[in-house]
Amino acid sequence: MSNPTNGKAHFAGPVEETFAKILDFYGIDWVYEPHTFPLEVDADGRVLEAFTPDFYLPQQNLYIELTTLRPHLARYKNRRMRLMRELYPDVNVKLLKRRELRDMLIKYGLMQEAEPIDGTQAQTREA
Repeated sequence: MSNPTNGKAHFAGPVEETFAKILDFYGIDWVYEPHTFPLEVDADGRVLEAFTPDFYLPQQNLYIELTTLRPHLARYKNRRMRLMRELYPDVNVKLLKRRELRDMLIKYGLMQEAEPIDGTQAQTREA
C-alpha cells in the first residue's frame, strides 16, 4: 500500500478518494491531511485561520489541495494559497481545480467519477 493509513483514510469527499486510488495505482506514496498550517494567529497565539492541504506526497515533497468549487466561488481557496506562499515559502503546494480534476479523471478513464465534477452538485462551498 502506498499510504501509511493502509487505505483507512476518511476522505471528505469522493474526489479525494478517487485521487488517492490514482496515486495508489501509480505507486505514489501519499498521506491524507497530515499537517495544518496556521494562516492567521491572534495576539495571544490562538489560531484564527488555518489551512490543511488534502494530500502530501513525500517523495515529491509536495502538498496537493483539491477543489471542485466554481471559479467565482473559489476566491477563498485562492486567498489561502496566496497566504501559504507568503507565510510558508519553502512549502510546495499545488491547487488542482475542478476543471483540472475533471480532465485528469477523464484521462485515466474514470468517466463516472468525472461526471459529478461537471455538474452543480460538485460546486458547493467547501471548507
